[in-house]
Amino acid sequence: MRRLVIAGLLAFGFSASLFGCASTAIALKEKMGYAKREQLVDRVKEARDEQTETKKQFESALQQFLAVTGATGGDLEAKYNKLKTEYERSESQAQDVRGRIKDVENVADALFVEWEAELAQYSTETMRAASRRQLEDTKSQYQKLLSAMKAAEAKMAPVLVAFKDQVLFLKHNLNARAIASLQTNVNQIQGDVSRLVAEMEASINEANQFIEQMNTQAK
Repeated sequence: MRRLVIAGLLAFGFSASLFGCASTAIALKEKMGYAKREQLVDRVKEARDEQTETKKQFESALQQFLAVTGATGGDLEAKYNKLKTEYERSESQAQDVRGRIKDVENVADALFVEWEAELAQYSTETMRAASRRQLEDTKSQYQKLLSAMKAAEAKMAPVLVAFKDQVLFLKHNLNARAIASLQTNVNQIQGDVSRLVAEMEASINEANQFIEQMNTQAK
């Protein structure tokens, strides 16, 4: 009997590790009166705000890169350290954005699975049909939001790679000639950052629309 209990606990532990603790946390919050719909809206708000901060950080890193490439003298090591700091902050912000997007996905998946299952509980067909239409509308708006978030997320990678290359190059070549050579990459990096900012602004707009739709449905 003891072996069966231990085996059961091990199986439970494996299941928990497989599905992660996200669903458990979501369920516990709901038991405390924090509905999945509210959790989703709040996670979208957090992702939106994180993207806003990340957009500003990448723009700041770009300005620091331009300042370095335009330098004609001064303490090159200090300029390198500033650029390195901007890169590290950008990388950290990018990781935070990825985490926020995952949080949104976890709650959305839980909400939609529950919503779909509860459709069968309606005794009135017209109410079931109305709820299904609302579910499909919400899913459609959510997919637009998720696509926008993922598109913005994907644009971060090439910018981070470019910034990292510049930081590594300067680390081993702290001289005026090395600074001048970076100017050949200015247009490329400016273009990458501009595309990233545009995608993030689109994602932020989609988030605002999704939040508005969810709040309207809740009234």
